[in-house]
Amino acid sequence: MAASKKAKQADDIQSVCRNKRAFHEYEIFDTLECGIVLTGTEVKSLREHAASLEESYAKIERGELWLIGSDIPEYSMGNRLNHKPKRPRKLLLHRREIDKFAGKASQLGYTLVPLKLYFKQGRAKVEIAVARGKKLYDKRETKKKAEAAREIRKAMKDRRR
Repeated sequence: MAASKKAKQADDIQSVCRNKRAFHEYEIFDTLECGIVLTGTEVKSLREHAASLEESYAKIERGELWLIGSDIPEYSMGNRLNHKPKRPRKLLLHRREIDKFAGKASQLGYTLVPLKLYFKQGRAKVEIAVARGKKLYDKRETKKKAEAAREIRKAMKDRRR
């Protein structure tokens, strides 16, 4: 019964978009799921899987968390009441969660980066991470490790045959 409950929870999550660049550009330390304040046409546009988190980041301003630079294009069937595609959007967190994240993100070299945007049980959610930018040599090292792991998997697969 527990396995079916976990499968149902996994089915309730509908991914809209992922920030693939974040895993390449940043070293991820801590993640947190938070809600997002949207207008009606933004939700409809997200349901069409039209969004981008590539150039976006999160910022704490006056005790509130804001998502800056995310692109949710205008809804195709919307009229003159359509939303602005790159407007700042408020993220919903408890005060203690914001304070905890603010402490980590305020350290030198750390930033808040959105990793993915999805619907969970019908509500739009954003996964935010505390991250530190990678240097060029760190990126090369990560790429080498991924290639080595890929070669090992291939060798193990060939060995089983």
